[in-house]
This record gives sequence, C-alpha cells and structure tokens, in this order.
Amino acid sequence: MELDPEEMSHVINRIKRAQGQLGGVIRMLEEGRDCEAVVTQLAAVSKALDRAGFAVVASGMQQCLANPTDDGGVDVKRMEKLFLTLA
Repeated sequence: MELDPEEMSHVINRIKRAQGQLGGVIRMLEEGRDCEAVVTQLAAVSKALDRAGFAVVASGMQQCLANPTDDGGVDVKRMEKLFLTLA
C-alpha cells in the first residue's frame, strides 16, 4: 500500500520537527548539558516519532478500508503487524 504524499504532509512536518529536536539533543550531549534535560528532550523526540508512526498506520488502515483486497477483505493481519511494530 502506497501513501499519498499530500496526506502525509503533517507526518512529514512532525518528523522534520523531531529531526530538529534530535539535533538539539546531540548538541546538548556535546555541550555536556544536564542529564535530566537531555532525557526530557529524548522523550519528546521519541513521542513525536511514535505519533508520526501511528499516523502512518492510521492512514494505511483508512486506505485498506477504502480499497479492500481483491477477496473483499481488509488485510487485518498486515495492519496488526504494522501497529505492533510501533508498540
């Protein structure tokens, strides 16, 4: 299943923000910043990436429901596997 780049624009923006946050974490480590501040920023990056992943899976689910497989069903196992990959 291919994703529509236009529908993924909000996900792309979220990942780009996470990329910027991750760059900030690297700088913090290089500067020897406080452990708590670094971990807080790492948690923010992780959460942003998780949300992006779930948005991709949700879009895939919508696509599967709108365009079921040739046998008329939704590939539930495949969608479950994708979802669990993020869990």
